Amino acid sequence: MKKIKIQNSSRSKHVITVKYCDTFFNKFAGLMFSKELAEDQGIIIVEQNESRINTSIHMMFMNFDLTILWLDKNKVIVDKVLAKKWAPFHFPKQPAQYVIEMHQSKFSEYSIGDRLVFLNEEEV
Repeated sequence: MKKIKIQNSSRSKHVITVKYCDTFFNKFAGLMFSKELAEDQGIIIVEQNESRINTSIHMMFMNFDLTILWLDKNKVIVDKVLAKKWAPFHFPKQPAQYVIEMHQSKFSEYSIGDRLVFLNEEEV
C-alpha cells in the first residue's frame, strides 16, 4: 500500500503521513477495528470523481473519534467534522474527491478553504 505525506499549505508546515486507499477493500476497511492512531498519521480515501454519496463515511466498529476532512478535486477542504466513534454516517456538505481521516487532535489545524499539498508517494 502506498503512503503519502500531506501538508496544509494554507496554514502550517505540519506534515502527516497517510495510507493511500484507492481500492474497494482499502476504502471499505478504512480504520475499522484499529486500536489506535498516531497523531501524525491517517488514511486518505480516493474516489475517481467528486461526489457527496461516494465520499460519505461511517464510524461503525471504530474505537476512537476522528477528524474527517473532505477535499475537492483541487485538494481544497470543502467540509470537515469531528466524527464520534460508532456514529452511523457523515456526508460532506459539498462534493468531494478525497476523504482524509486523521487523529481527532488535528481538528483545529484545518479549515474549510485550506489547500492541501500531497508531497510524495512511497510504496510500503
